[in-house]
Amino acid sequence: MRFIDLNLPVGEMESGPLRRISDVPGVSVGHCTVINERHQTGVTVVLPCADDPFERKLPCACYVLNGFGKSLGLMQIDELGQLETPIALTNTLNVGKVHDALVSWVIGREKEKGVSVRTLNPVVCECNDASLNDIEDRVIGEKEVFSAFRDAKADFPVGAVGAGRGMTCHGLKGGIGSASRVIRRDGQAYTVGVLALTNHGRLHDLRIGGEETGREIERRLSEDLPDKGSCILILATDLPATDRQLRRILKRCAVGLIRLGSFIGHGSGEVFLGFSTANRIPREDASFVQPCLRLNEDMMDAAFRAAAECAEEAILDSLAAGETVTGYSGKVRRGLRELWRNQK
Repeated sequence: MRFIDLNLPVGEMESGPLRRISDVPGVSVGHCTVINERHQTGVTVVLPCADDPFERKLPCACYVLNGFGKSLGLMQIDELGQLETPIALTNTLNVGKVHDALVSWVIGREKEKGVSVRTLNPVVCECNDASLNDIEDRVIGEKEVFSAFRDAKADFPVGAVGAGRGMTCHGLKGGIGSASRVIRRDGQAYTVGVLALTNHGRLHDLRIGGEETGREIERRLSEDLPDKGSCILILATDLPATDRQLRRILKRCAVGLIRLGSFIGHGSGEVFLGFSTANRIPREDASFVQPCLRLNEDMMDAAFRAAAECAEEAILDSLAAGETVTGYSGKVRRGLRELWRNQK
């Protein structure tokens, strides 16, 4: 089940055909999920384009709403406004191993073309899945990351898969969700898409469609968890936005969190990362001045609204698609699909 199956529209804008971040042409997503007696975890990779981002970098920005997190690669993105690798998502204690695997993957790909990699800025973001996963074992390594790359496609699964396998959102089963919106201007169609990794919020605060859904569900569940754990939102677009404009757009993702009842708790790291597939930047370019299209600053409201609607729907999508999962210590995270049916 996906959020659309709940028949609760989010916003007013047109959605893309897949209702995924991959409605942006060239974007694909792959997962590797690890499930056994001790582990409910995984890794998810976002490929930002169909060609090589190391050879033709993408405009990129990040916005850290609350910095309780261990992401890698954001400092250089904030300085240069460029993305040169795929983006990987995993659990907190596996960030280093996934970073190393991502380096190996890029080096291997570039060696096949005779290109040397002397410096690289891999991007890895994380949420903590320790409530369901024996996180200290750090079971995600090169084999799992490479498997996620082989799995990459446009029509990718959502829910308790990949990096989202062990996540908790508003006290329920969180995970991977996605959404997209289409902007039509000047005879052209542009797409904004969001991928969410959700591990945040209190059940008591959850609101869906303006209703206090969490409080209704809470009456049947005994556990009300604190707001901690983090939410990672990855935004993609083919709008010709500069990295500064991307940062402005990214900030509006916070609207989606707030509409669902998140108060951005102390222990929850809200990290947003966005890139554009327009205005690519060649790695080897001797030009002193490079051409660049940009959005009209006075006409960005549609992009702002698209980011907000995508963020809200992507988070709800992760909840709707989440299946009930029992962790290694016996803790259970119930899927919204099960509770929603009972509530209705």
